[in-house]
Amino acid sequence: MAWNTSNRRDRLPRDWHIRRARVLRRDGYGCQALDSLGAKCGEPATDVDHVNPGDDHGYGNLQALCRWHHARKSSAEGAAARRPRPTQRREAERHPGMLA
Repeated sequence: MAWNTSNRRDRLPRDWHIRRARVLRRDGYGCQALDSLGAKCGEPATDVDHVNPGDDHGYGNLQALCRWHHARKSSAEGAAARRPRPTQRREAERHPGMLA
């Protein structure tokens, strides 16, 4: 979803620009995404990402990511949100006269 059609920016705290700068500095301006061996990406970070989706803007829930990793993570989260959820169907109750 593009920023111009999203209400996401409206939900950011007023001091987002300060939080963003602090997270980038804390993470050494490097992407914090890990590869399959646990090594950091190391590319220059351009975005600040919410580790857990939602409106928790605490520093512990924010990480610096490169544009590629941020787009990939956001895309995966969006696809998961659009994926149909399994129905919660109860097993049909048998008529008491049919129990044996």
